[in-house]
Amino acid sequence: MHDLAEARPRLRGLTEAEVRARQASEGFNELPQPERRTPLRIVLEVIREPMLALLIGGGLVYMALGDLKEALILLVFASLSVIITVVQESRTERVLEALRDLTSPRALVIRDGERQRIAGRDVVRGDLLLLAEGDRVPADAVLIEADDMQTDESLLTGESVPVRKLARDHAKADAPQHPGGDDLPYVFAGALVVRGTGLAETTAIGRHSEIGKIGQSLGGLKTEAPRLQAQTRKLVRVFGLVGGAVSVLAVVLYGTLRGGWLDAVLAGITIGMSMLPEEFPVVLTVFLAMGAWRISQARVLTRRAAAIETLGAATVLCTDKTGTLTQNKMTIVELRLPDGDMAGTDAFNRALPDPFITLLHAGLRAAPPKPFDPMDVAFHTLAKQGLDPDVLSWHQAHKPAHSYGLRPDLLAMSQAWPLGDGSYQIAAKGAPEAIAALCHLDEGRRAALALQLDDMARAGLRVLGVAHASHRGDHWPDSQREFSFEFLGLVGLADPLRESVTEAVADCRSAGIRVVMITGDYPATAVAIARQAGLDADDCISGDQLSRMDDAELQQRLRTATVFARIMPQQKLRIVEALKAHCEVVAMTGDGVNDAPSLKAAHIGIAMGGRGTDVAREASSIVLLDDDFASIVRAVRLGRRIYDNLRKAMGFILAVHVPIAGLALFPLLLGFPILLGPIHIAFLEMIIDPVCSLVFEAEGDEKDTMQRPPRDPQQPLFSGGLIGWGLTQGLLAFALVGGVYAIGKYQAMAEDELRALTFFALVLSIIGLILVNRSFSSSLWAALRRPSPVLLVVLAVVSITLTLSLLWPAASDLFKFGPLHPDDLALTAGSAVAVLLILELIKPLWRRRVHAR
Repeated sequence: MHDLAEARPRLRGLTEAEVRARQASEGFNELPQPERRTPLRIVLEVIREPMLALLIGGGLVYMALGDLKEALILLVFASLSVIITVVQESRTERVLEALRDLTSPRALVIRDGERQRIAGRDVVRGDLLLLAEGDRVPADAVLIEADDMQTDESLLTGESVPVRKLARDHAKADAPQHPGGDDLPYVFAGALVVRGTGLAETTAIGRHSEIGKIGQSLGGLKTEAPRLQAQTRKLVRVFGLVGGAVSVLAVVLYGTLRGGWLDAVLAGITIGMSMLPEEFPVVLTVFLAMGAWRISQARVLTRRAAAIETLGAATVLCTDKTGTLTQNKMTIVELRLPDGDMAGTDAFNRALPDPFITLLHAGLRAAPPKPFDPMDVAFHTLAKQGLDPDVLSWHQAHKPAHSYGLRPDLLAMSQAWPLGDGSYQIAAKGAPEAIAALCHLDEGRRAALALQLDDMARAGLRVLGVAHASHRGDHWPDSQREFSFEFLGLVGLADPLRESVTEAVADCRSAGIRVVMITGDYPATAVAIARQAGLDADDCISGDQLSRMDDAELQQRLRTATVFARIMPQQKLRIVEALKAHCEVVAMTGDGVNDAPSLKAAHIGIAMGGRGTDVAREASSIVLLDDDFASIVRAVRLGRRIYDNLRKAMGFILAVHVPIAGLALFPLLLGFPILLGPIHIAFLEMIIDPVCSLVFEAEGDEKDTMQRPPRDPQQPLFSGGLIGWGLTQGLLAFALVGGVYAIGKYQAMAEDELRALTFFALVLSIIGLILVNRSFSSSLWAALRRPSPVLLVVLAVVSITLTLSLLWPAASDLFKFGPLHPDDLALTAGSAVAVLLILELIKPLWRRRVHAR
């Protein structure tokens, strides 16, 4: 297996002393341990957030006042927020650890003239590596010897087709030292040897390897800051300043006009708490958590809840080809005979004519019985359909009598199989030009072959030529050129498109999302796949072209380019950064190590859960559990729905704050007894508001969810139209509730009865505001016809709570409520109905402003 070592006995490798010296000076073959944040450190960072500080501060204020129940309510919400954030942040700390695990396979090395099996982390620069079929390369190295060697570098390049390797002495002197491309003398950490053997000298380990450079770029990237969190933080600061100023003013007015400074402090705290939006961060957390759960029902895992907010704003979806648009496996899709007859995938399920069976049979026999190479696997897969099962079983149970591997001067391989009478069948496959040379085709047949090759290349197919020959005797010539081969035809292979991709791309187009393919494959293949997927592939940029562009030229070309081919990992990252600089909201899909930096840099990193590497998954914010490209569209739809419903909830909360703050401040200014105390404010803001907001979280899609363009990423959560609509609702509710208060005052109701009357009118008006805000675009009648189990639960809970507050003495004492009569309850219900009907009449006037982007 490793006979190359025996062929080069003079290579003794490093001595143990040299190994220890290099490990001491250069370290081990692993990525540096990332600086991990402990849970305590994360907790301290979270507590410094203004939103959470308000929750904790409010709880401490209540605790200082002796209201332990209210304090516990606030502190429980604060604790839940801390726990959720710590769990999410701790998971993202595993990105580089996953990369470290990938880079530490076992390795077979030569040291002191002896072969030793060691851990991958113990490989040092200068070590001699023995590589064979099935081995994972432990470090970057240059090949000293290579025998028919091919490696799968898809983890680094994203491409499933193996690449040929040559020894250093047979390769070009200026061969590029990066993954991807045939006939290079370099192998790279993380690659898999799928054919042949090799002897290589280690050139780079750990952070200096190609996979290590990707790890370093990951460590230097910052995850995009959550937009809603930043906007909500700003809004909370504004409310906090306003509430603080009003509270101070209330204390001064109360103390000056009424003389009771202790009561003035209590009144100021009450008014301040009525204006501070404690429920904003709670509702945001609930929506994102529930949104993550809803998206998980569509087989999409949300690793960072903040990505949900960005889904609806995505303007560009950068998708890898291999494993994302395609199935990441080579498949035979076309067979062509020398006379031009063709058999496609539609014919493979039927009985193939004999010439095609002969072609397929020879291609199978040119592949090893137990293949690693994806192209060889494709022959085995198709043979199960197109050949007699006994033929495939015989092939897998026997070994060839003799083999000829690929050579730089002849890109073809042949295998000899015994026929049982002293003769052998020689089956050959390889580059069509090489097979044509083996068959000694004349100029006419070569010209016809060239036309067929051009036709298949335009379809993005990988093409192999197949031939066979006969041989008698046990003397094997030195070269396969000495056999008399007969040309049997061409085999076209492709990485097939996923079935759901075309429809998903069309859905993206209708939603105003531009799809851009970024792949390491050749331009012809990339363009063919793009067109199959429904992309406009007229403008294709290659990696070489991209490397010659400055940033300004790249941004200009990004306006029209939809396909990027032969792209290196660093270039993927550059494309994402250029799109972001062009004010695009970028979603990036991928599954390989090479995709990890761009996944982390994008606003929304989407990794493949089935075929993706741990590194890609850990660097992403969203993982497709079923690797289905169509799941992205479902996630975008849900993201838009979640954002719409979040705006409804936030607008509702803004509307509710107006009558709450008004009723806290109104009696103070007019010299009336204070109606609402801390218990009432806590009840309204920390129980009714969040619970009612759950109704909006459960609301369905707006009618135009996937027909409108992405929202402006700079659009604030609280747009001018939404603020105006919220204030309009709140002022109307305050006016009508204030009218109820005035009627009770006119009837000389007792203070506790007046408090109960006003509080009931306020709570019922809040229910009316829920019904009005269920939909931006539908009428109340349409909304009522759409069932909402959550709404029914909320109505039941509110009804029970209000009933208990009147009939249960302990609750009545806590709220300081007096008894209400049927006519009083009718008055409160009438005010709520008036709020509902008036707002429904004027809602169409605000609809366009609320939807303005």
